Amino acid sequence: MRSFICFVLLVLAVSCSSDLENQDITLEDGLKGRTTVLDNVIACAASNQNDDLVSVFFYPRTGATNIRYYETEDLNVSKNDFDEYYRLEIPSFNVFNGYLKKFEVAVSEEKWVIVTFQEGGETHVSNPIRLKHFTKPTQYASQNIKIDSIETGMPIFSWEDGEYTDSEIYFQVVSDASDNLLSGTYTYENSFQYYNLDNVVLNITTENPLTLKSESTYNFTLMAVSEDNWVNLISEKEF
Repeated sequence: MRSFICFVLLVLAVSCSSDLENQDITLEDGLKGRTTVLDNVIACAASNQNDDLVSVFFYPRTGATNIRYYETEDLNVSKNDFDEYYRLEIPSFNVFNGYLKKFEVAVSEEKWVIVTFQEGGETHVSNPIRLKHFTKPTQYASQNIKIDSIETGMPIFSWEDGEYTDSEIYFQVVSDASDNLLSGTYTYENSFQYYNLDNVVLNITTENPLTLKSESTYNFTLMAVSEDNWVNLISEKEF
């Protein structure tokens, strides 16, 4: 069935467009003749809390174009064999008012996923993401987050891992009441202080973040991510 679908897509692409940007069927096809930068798209995936879809989150850096989603048939392939990844034409949705984006996909079995985009004349490729929505569905919990020193404007956030203990890195977002991202950071430790970068290993905050005001409402979002880019835990807490 996959071969038939791919054949139809190829025929449609060739007959309806002369634009080579629209003619790749596999990731291998999409990278041919292009300058490629591997492991340079920040992306991960999580099972949704209220439906059966999987969300594939990614950070679209300023200037990113031709954002694409690829997936394998199943897990019985090499995650680094780009000829096993097939492109799906699906829409992306804004997260934190577009600072991040996500694909929402209905996936009948676990598989590998890759996100790519064009930037600066190069094709940037994410690490392979292993979907685990059946064997390890993402846990949603807010009670594991502790917030201290709110009154100082530099609150300290700390958290427990939850059900799964194999998380390798933690992504933290502080956002305002309108869902605008104020800071986006990664740590290996189970804590982060706004806005202290001493233990931050990756920072996607593009501007100096606003000073937090004691009379305003904010939100803290945490994603605990495993080595294969699956989100074990999502926690949110208003403060």
